[in-house]
Amino acid sequence: MSDLRNYISQIMKTKELKTIKTKVSTKFEIAGITAKVDGSYAVLFENIKESNFRLISNLVGTRKRFGIAVGGTESNIHEKIISAIKTAKKPKIISSGKFMENKSKNLLSMPIVTHFEKESGPFITSSIAYAKNPETGKQNSSFHRLMPIDKTHFSIRMVEGRHLHRCFVDAKEHGEDLKIAITVGVHPAISIAGAYQADWGKDEIDIANSLLGGKLTLAKLPFTGLNVPSSSEIVMEGKILRDQTHPEWMVEMLQTYDHKRSQPVFELDQLYFRNNPIFHDVLSGYSEHRLLMGMPIESKLNGELKKSFPQTKQVSMTNGGCNWLHAVVQIKKKNNSDPKKIIKKTFESHRSLKQVTVVDEDINPNSAESVEYAMATRFQADKDLIIFKNVRGSSLDPSSDQQKLQTAKIGIDATRSFSKRPEGFELAKIPRIDKINLKKYFK
Repeated sequence: MSDLRNYISQIMKTKELKTIKTKVSTKFEIAGITAKVDGSYAVLFENIKESNFRLISNLVGTRKRFGIAVGGTESNIHEKIISAIKTAKKPKIISSGKFMENKSKNLLSMPIVTHFEKESGPFITSSIAYAKNPETGKQNSSFHRLMPIDKTHFSIRMVEGRHLHRCFVDAKEHGEDLKIAITVGVHPAISIAGAYQADWGKDEIDIANSLLGGKLTLAKLPFTGLNVPSSSEIVMEGKILRDQTHPEWMVEMLQTYDHKRSQPVFELDQLYFRNNPIFHDVLSGYSEHRLLMGMPIESKLNGELKKSFPQTKQVSMTNGGCNWLHAVVQIKKKNNSDPKKIIKKTFESHRSLKQVTVVDEDINPNSAESVEYAMATRFQADKDLIIFKNVRGSSLDPSSDQQKLQTAKIGIDATRSFSKRPEGFELAKIPRIDKINLKKYFK
């Protein structure tokens, strides 16, 4: 099965899910509990003060659950995602979706969470929007956060130049509103595909279908004519108004507040939901948010760098870099020129990166301590540091020029130099240490 409930059953069996039956509030309390369990289990809230819906959070907040979501394990996430991108195939379309069991005209019936004290309001943070590409006629799906204005209107956050915004601009230039559909509460493989930035004209839902072994089915909506996952918990359809905006600001991946923006307004035509629906909330700036956004990019970097430089062993988007701004590339170095070439290619592959560090194969790229050790023992700043000034960066970085999207970037070669004696870099080992069991000695 390709729905959220099936995935919840999977993680329940592995004891990766906790259920809370105590009544909780959408105002800060759910966010606080989710923050407290960050890095551990998912949480299903069954008794919410402001809504009859259930709510799940921290759904894929660990690499282990992320691996389960893509049909694999923590160790083969990248292979699964890269394979799904290469073998993306269209899902089947069926006559009706499970979400058609109920309908409403009131967006506020959902348990929309207020997360942080200085945000402009509550936000739906797991919402995936579907729109038709004006040039190819194919659909696009992507994450867009929504802030309620009233019972039938949301502000919708769109990054300029990204696919949904391009569709919106095209509709506006033709004097039209943009019809879209929105889902909340889908199998996380659909969310992972929706977070991936596919090429213009490609449909991310095809990647989701491959991740789900070709078992995903879509259902056509009456107002928009768009196709959405048939097993979605919640579906909204309506239009983004061409001539209305609303102010909002929110917390981003870096756990910092973005600046105030005027964003377009979505107007509801119909809200559909399953019996006893499950709403999905993603806590901005915490593990689930960072992994959803960062892991598809990490997979992309692993694929592209290993193809261009076979000496690449592993690429990691670091936790300290919010799984978005910093990368560590582990290589089996062949030439002293390798690291600088790899640094250049890594920046080209993900332009939001601010720092790239290249390390040897004996350094763990997922350990900040191990990477710092490499810098302490294998890096000389006057020879091994590359600085790029006034280049395109991430709009999220508050230290950058966020208006012009300009930043400075650094590349760090923290690999062993071939001009130095090799034994000087060798990590000393104790023979047969893996055979020692301390219980034998401490009784």
